[in-house]
Amino acid sequence: MGDVKKAVRMPGDEHVGGDHGIGIVIGTLDIGGTKVAAMVADRTGPLARMTEPTVKSGAPDALARQLVALLDRAACKAGIPAEAIDAVGVSACGPFTALDGKLALATPNICGGLAAESVLPNDWTALPLEAILAQRYRRVEIRNDCVAALLGERTFGAATGEPNCVYVTWSTGVGFGLCVDGHLLAGKHGNAGHAGHMLMAPEGRTRCGCGNLGDLESLISGVHITRGLGLSTQALFEAARNGDAAARERVMAAAAWLGRALYNLVATLDTRLFIIGGSVWQHHGDWLAPLVQQEISSRFPALTGGVTLQAPALDSVVADVGAACLVMPPSWQAEWHANAPWTRLAAMSA
Repeated sequence: MGDVKKAVRMPGDEHVGGDHGIGIVIGTLDIGGTKVAAMVADRTGPLARMTEPTVKSGAPDALARQLVALLDRAACKAGIPAEAIDAVGVSACGPFTALDGKLALATPNICGGLAAESVLPNDWTALPLEAILAQRYRRVEIRNDCVAALLGERTFGAATGEPNCVYVTWSTGVGFGLCVDGHLLAGKHGNAGHAGHMLMAPEGRTRCGCGNLGDLESLISGVHITRGLGLSTQALFEAARNGDAAARERVMAAAAWLGRALYNLVATLDTRLFIIGGSVWQHHGDWLAPLVQQEISSRFPALTGGVTLQAPALDSVVADVGAACLVMPPSWQAEWHANAPWTRLAAMSA
């Protein structure tokens, strides 16, 4: 696989970048299965943010090229030269692999070559990322999106001061960021937290984009949950809310699967707090939370007592803020705490 440790190291206190006469400027990238976002920021907060649908066709380097171009456009929108950005924090759906010793993406919701039954319009199995970004930026820090989100929530949000916590995303895919005794977990290739691919019902017929049968993502993700019903994800959940029996059965089963997965993590990590985000939870967590909590709390009280669920304080921009935390100078944190600049981030989307 090659040595990818350097690409997933925890953020240090090193100085970021030259000032180009305008002070330190950082960039962030948030890579999702549906969309990508680029942001530029300084010590006062975000300066500009742009979003686009995730590229899923062309050469394998198409995604990385899209990201560089999008960050250039964000810099232009902010009125700063693109070359002023020399440090970039990246929040990426994974998992990660290596190409020529550099970090690459092997993401089931983007790479169509990972599973025989994929409907994606490409045969990609790994996408270069670190190598291309490093051609433009002096410092590049890449993390799983849930790890970055957890870093954001531990720095500025709902998990401040909590040493045992997990960030969960329920969206196009399903992923986790893990913190035990105050340490964010990375793993040998930066893939700690890919519990969306834990096997839950391997005897079933649901196949994930990674090739697994019956893993958690294949059972509940926004890509897979509607299988056989002829509905969009939004329509499925709306029908469930309105009492449609088939839709409600499917959604309640998904909530139960998630709750059981979270129980497994409690039993493994002895965690206290789950922060749950992602588009599915953002729109429907208000009525799914009691179902998920019951799946946890009904089992082994010695482990599950006091375990709680919470929405991310940083809401839909948690991955952007987490990516910023990867590269921002520590001296910025007090000003960001005081000004809460993430509250204006959502309005910056193009």
